[in-house]
This record gives sequence, structure tokens and C-alpha cells, in this order.
Amino acid sequence: MKLDPCPSSPNCISSQAEPSDREHFMAAIPFTGTAEEALAAVAEVLGEATGAVIKERSAESVRAVFTTRFFRFKDDVIFAVDQANKMLHFRSASRVGHSDLGANRKRLETLLPQISARL
Repeated sequence: MKLDPCPSSPNCISSQAEPSDREHFMAAIPFTGTAEEALAAVAEVLGEATGAVIKERSAESVRAVFTTRFFRFKDDVIFAVDQANKMLHFRSASRVGHSDLGANRKRLETLLPQISARL
């Protein structure tokens, strides 16, 4: 599944950004089980995350919205499986503003190890 590219603003992180794009890129997560098992791990972690609401779950992705505590900004997060390469891709982006002060990167730095531990 091809995720939307990040805009030029620094408030978006994606595993499908160019690896040379240090502002937007984070590496995808490898998985060994089925796509269903990988997405179940994602849904479980997102279900436990503060401020997250899962909006859509399909056979190839899980979409959620995170609402920030103080200003109630909404950030869109998607995790999608690449079954052929056994990789879990993701994108986290703010809906408004230019800078998120690193919030999307910090969120993924928290979520990814939790998801990896369940794969």
C-alpha cells in the first residue's frame, strides 16, 4: 500500500519517505507472521495509547487519529502492511500548522518498540 507522501513541512514522519530525508523518514518495521497478526498488534498498541482513536481497520491497514492534550490538535496516523516484503509501513502527520515540535516523531519512537515487541 502506497502511503501519501509527506509535505515539505516538518510535521510528518513516514517510512515511505526517502531514507536520505532525515526530517521525514523513519524505517519500516519487519514482521514475520501474517498481515492480520501485524495489524492486530498495531490495533492493540493504538488501543492502549493516550489520545488515540482507531477510525478504520481493513485487511491492509489501521488508521487512527491522535488528539493532543493541550491544544487538541488532530494528527492522522496510518499503519499499512507490505505482505510481499513483510514490512509494516506507517505515516504520522499533523493536520494543521507547520511545525509539530517533533511530536509525530516522538509518538512513533514510543509506539514502534511496543508494536515490534508484539510482532
